[in-house]
Amino acid sequence: MKLLLFVIGTEWIVIIVVAAILLLFGGTKLPQLAKALGQSKKAFREGIEEGERDTAASRGKLDAVDDEALFEEARRRAQQQKKIES
Repeated sequence: MKLLLFVIGTEWIVIIVVAAILLLFGGTKLPQLAKALGQSKKAFREGIEEGERDTAASRGKLDAVDDEALFEEARRRAQQQKKIES
């Protein structure tokens, strides 16, 4: 593959790919294809931003938890479970 890139050159490969796309989709379909790609890119970005917001919100909730109170509650529930099993 590296030999092919060296012989043909990167510019020619880009030209060949663009020509293949034109042959496959035709000139009338390219604007629709570009629009669909743009909408997909926008939806992908929105999904990433939503994930980052959710992650930040969940981290904020975890930071507000008191570790000692959490451990004490876990100990209390473990003791209750032992009493139930006995």
